[in-house]
Amino acid sequence: MAVVTAVLGDITEQRVDAIVNAANNAMRGGGGVDGAIHRAGGPAVLEDCIARFPYGLATGDAGWTTGGALPAPWVIHTVGPNHRAGERDRSLLESCYRRSLAVADELGVHSIAFPLISAGVYGWPLDDAIAAAIETIDAVDTNVDDVRLVARDPEIFERISARLAEQP
Repeated sequence: MAVVTAVLGDITEQRVDAIVNAANNAMRGGGGVDGAIHRAGGPAVLEDCIARFPYGLATGDAGWTTGGALPAPWVIHTVGPNHRAGERDRSLLESCYRRSLAVADELGVHSIAFPLISAGVYGWPLDDAIAAAIETIDAVDTNVDDVRLVARDPEIFERISARLAEQP
């Protein structure tokens, strides 16, 4: 069973086996976490995205690329639902965490860092994004034993920490 912890910091600086990218469907980089990961990972991440995902990736799915220049050797890309655009099916958000952990297991990953998927520019309500992440990760049977939920914002970090403290 994975141990989930909250981390205040930059996901691109996490020393883990894999970091998760909250990507868009095109898989060609973007803003927010996606842009930060592509910038920090360098051109190798984009080149791998183009080679592995020539037609992009469906919402709720996940796949991997090299980590390029990142400390993590792997990036697991997942496409969260865009709440602001009307994609409000929570099962798609949960699928992002399940699929990311399945890909992590395929890669032999034991430590992974997630952002809060869809909680940024895609506008998923923050408390539900936190709950979906923690509940889904807790329910997945995985070989990953170290799961980090990384937040750059101290208030979001505190909210994640508080929710984790409520877990049995």
